[in-house]
Amino acid sequence: MFCCNSGSAQDELQEQSITKALSCFDNKLIYVGCNEAYRLNPSGNINIPAEATDFFCSGPCQTETELVLDCIDRILSNFVFYNKATLSQMRYVLRAGCSYTRQRGNCNLGEYLEGEASNACKLPILSSFYLFMIVAAAVNSM
Repeated sequence: MFCCNSGSAQDELQEQSITKALSCFDNKLIYVGCNEAYRLNPSGNINIPAEATDFFCSGPCQTETELVLDCIDRILSNFVFYNKATLSQMRYVLRAGCSYTRQRGNCNLGEYLEGEASNACKLPILSSFYLFMIVAAAVNSM
């Protein structure tokens, strides 16, 4: 006889870890000085207009975004953003976008992978799996 509930405790633990990792995006002790419009979100988007690159990279935003990535990594090291970006890919894009190379201002992971360049710091929106997990976690916590 097969048991339909095998792994349910593991699923619940994974769901709790995802919920905790997602709380890093709203942590008031991490995001203190960065304008909300420039913050990394669970979709993997960093929306920085080209004219705000210096503000983002030289002000608190880059540092606070790195802290969010550290927070997530401590909770769930295999975290994947909705756009399927990993933590290491997001770190790479963030650092390259703030470097003083021809990539400065380009925080679009999709374009790094495709070899294209852009001045917009916006990552493509992909996977709905984690969106489902967030909704499920929210419903279960009510």
